Amino acid sequence: MKIKCLIVDDEPLAIEVLESYIQNLDTFEIIATCQNAFEAHEWLNKKKIDLVFLDIQMPGMKGTDFIRNMKYPPKVILTTAFREYAIEGFDLDVVDYLVKPISFERFFKAVNKFLHYHSLQQNITINTKKVDEDKFIYIRANKKVNKVFLHEIKYAESIKDYITIHTTTGKITTKYTLTAFEEMLPGKDFLRIHRSYIVAIRHITGFTANTIDVSGIDLPIGRNYRSQVFRELNFSSPRE
Repeated sequence: MKIKCLIVDDEPLAIEVLESYIQNLDTFEIIATCQNAFEAHEWLNKKKIDLVFLDIQMPGMKGTDFIRNMKYPPKVILTTAFREYAIEGFDLDVVDYLVKPISFERFFKAVNKFLHYHSLQQNITINTKKVDEDKFIYIRANKKVNKVFLHEIKYAESIKDYITIHTTTGKITTKYTLTAFEEMLPGKDFLRIHRSYIVAIRHITGFTANTIDVSGIDLPIGRNYRSQVFRELNFSSPRE
């Protein structure tokens, strides 16, 4: 299920910045962009909107007045160049208050606050597109969203309803299925070796007929995965 967003701002450049940020989050969908509160009102009457990025200083009606006039307002993140409206904004129970120019890090912090309030599911995973030189994903665990670089992932293991992702910097445990996690990963870089294990090919340091060595850790190769594992590694199965 996509989180439906509406951007309301009279500055085209401000809209472009928010659009570029939101487009990096696969869980979010931009329904429309508006240049004033009256256009936004029409969209809110036509579509169910989960989150509004709302400028304060706009022609015709301020963003804060717009919130006051909505009977059942969606969640709102205020965006403005003026810090003096912060107290007024939080009195209106907005999710967050972003001061322009808005950095991606500050934007994502606000989105994380929204996810805390939003009742999509207990564990929300955000897949992001490439926004810099390294590909990464976001994993929600321990009441926050964690940025995980793909090249740092060594392996992931499934334990009942949870998975633990082992990286070069530590590990993250989250309530998720290994199959769902596997679908997030580029197949050419990761290999399913067991119903309970996925390994990063770059971190494989050796193997036998029954185990894969990942950075000094021996992980079992499942009987049903053995042929595929050695085919992907371009190697015939070694002897016992």
